[in-house]
Amino acid sequence: MNLIGHLLPPPPHPSPCKPSTTTASHLPLQPILFSNLLSVALTIALNSPLPSLAIPPLSSQSPPLPPTTPFAQSKFLQLGLEDGKIRPCPSVNPSCISTNPKSSSFAFPWRIPENATDDTIQKLREAILKTQKNAKIKVVEDTPYGKYLEAEVDGGFGRDIMEFLVKGDVVSYRCMASKVTYVYPFTTALGDSKGQEERMKKIVDQLGWYAPSLDFMD
Repeated sequence: MNLIGHLLPPPPHPSPCKPSTTTASHLPLQPILFSNLLSVALTIALNSPLPSLAIPPLSSQSPPLPPTTPFAQSKFLQLGLEDGKIRPCPSVNPSCISTNPKSSSFAFPWRIPENATDDTIQKLREAILKTQKNAKIKVVEDTPYGKYLEAEVDGGFGRDIMEFLVKGDVVSYRCMASKVTYVYPFTTALGDSKGQEERMKKIVDQLGWYAPSLDFMD
């Protein structure tokens, strides 16, 4: 045996379980770059102002829808002349009578005698105040279509409204309840057009004017 071989230590054997070492300069750059980009993106997002919500101005909002139910429509009765004429009766007001031919409850206009055409509006006012309960003259005005008068009187369920248009020797009118009454569970309003006819008859009899009717045509 060689003497030198006994004196020298044996060479080291590599261990299969020893982990390999890698310096920091050899670490992969891709995870580090992604981490840095993510930090920058979060910083920008947290410091950026939130987008403002677009709120339309009040003037651009659509107008309220008109009432659709008969009860709601009865709360918005239109008064005054329409195209220079007395308005027809609303379909939701069965107690109405009108000289407008479009009305289902039609009434003939009055005729003023030749000897009674002076100061007709004043005479009409006096007849209303004398024959009706708690009558109040609301409007009296001259229009291009004639003299218009609006009055309010006590009715069966509240206040009733009377409108007149005097043009020459012809008097057109409309008379109706301002409050329409519904009885649960029915959806049809209660009406009394006969009561309105009797009211108008009292006025025209007080005036002595001519009121045509279907009775004279039989």
